[in-house]
Amino acid sequence: MSNHIGVLALQGAFALHVEACRELGFESSEVRTADQLGAVDRLIIPGGESTTMSMMLDRNDLSAPLAERLDDGMPVFGTCAGMILLADKVSDGREDQVSFGAINLAVKRNGYGRQNQSFSDEIFVDRLDNADLGFHAVFIRAPLVEVVGDGVQVLATHDGAAVLCQQNSVLVAAFHPELSPDRRLHRYFCSLPR
Repeated sequence: MSNHIGVLALQGAFALHVEACRELGFESSEVRTADQLGAVDRLIIPGGESTTMSMMLDRNDLSAPLAERLDDGMPVFGTCAGMILLADKVSDGREDQVSFGAINLAVKRNGYGRQNQSFSDEIFVDRLDNADLGFHAVFIRAPLVEVVGDGVQVLATHDGAAVLCQQNSVLVAAFHPELSPDRRLHRYFCSLPR
């Protein structure tokens, strides 16, 4: 079975995700069109500015094809803004902002504060290889998980709040794993069963 990883490349921190997947030996490419989306087996939606990404998805006629692939069970990893786009409910977003409802979470945009309140810290993820080793998580204008709904597994927390969650083949992180040299989280996603 093929395992071609696509990274949504409309806006945001996409290049480092492509690099991370390639370092792990996975075929990886940038996705900007519906045809490119159709050619990948799984997708990473990177951090960036969620309202801008939402508008770019519409402008590039990608919202409907992406919704169809998500409904079909394509594995997807949303980081920071990607978490916002995949969540079921979003507070402090624009009314016209796309929210795919792919994971049963309610999140608040910029829930950890503005850019100057960005931080990094060690978190622990049970499902990673060498789980006793912390994962260096970088939070930049990060979304805050307000409600974890039915069917969602919390894989990591920070100060009591969920920061890494999974529901079936949908994985979301409030932080930026691509900014860490630790590739265990990318490996976990790239190896998720469909």
